Amino acid sequence: MAMQVPIENRETAGKALAEQLLHYRNRKDVIVLALPRGGVPVAFEIARALKVNLDLLLVRKLGTPSFPELAMGAIASGDIKVLNPQVIQAYAITQTQVEEVEAKERAELHRRQHAYRGQKPVPNLTDQIVVIVDDGLATGATMHAAIDAVRLQSPQKIVVAVPVAPPETIDALRDSVDEVVCPIQPHQFSSIGQWYQSFSQVSDEEVTQLLNLAWSAA
Repeated sequence: MAMQVPIENRETAGKALAEQLLHYRNRKDVIVLALPRGGVPVAFEIARALKVNLDLLLVRKLGTPSFPELAMGAIASGDIKVLNPQVIQAYAITQTQVEEVEAKERAELHRRQHAYRGQKPVPNLTDQIVVIVDDGLATGATMHAAIDAVRLQSPQKIVVAVPVAPPETIDALRDSVDEVVCPIQPHQFSSIGQWYQSFSQVSDEEVTQLLNLAWSAA
């Protein structure tokens, strides 16, 4: 099925992306990693269609103090931090402000780790084909942090799959990973939500439910 604009919802997006990833179906060396929370419903449909394992990659955007939706960087599990110096300079953000935002987001990252995973061990990504999934990208800072976190574990290959992102964000990603799947690349881009019919916030409960469904079927 082709990706329609506007995208009906995250589930529809996942099913459409899965069709572009069928060359990874039924492979034991493939794992789909979702960026919570919005990426989980998308990744769930991809993993189910490909019949491969699903897991989480915890990443938190570092929003600017004045405009929290604008990323000045991102953090990921494993003390990974990626900063966008252009944004930091343009908005005259101080080192202290960066540290304050990072501390807050680091605490939320640890909270989610406990809430979503419980005692389940993190997956071993060595020699795996890792498909990183989100519901869309804006600046790509969060995804770059995710890629850095995955690369530390020596995967066989890194693939990024997202429904929508501006072309300059995708161009920057192509230099960092082995494969990028992004069917909708609008030049006029203000937010991810504008490209969806339904873009309600994904709850912790929904994340946990989908993960448990995937993990019980594995």
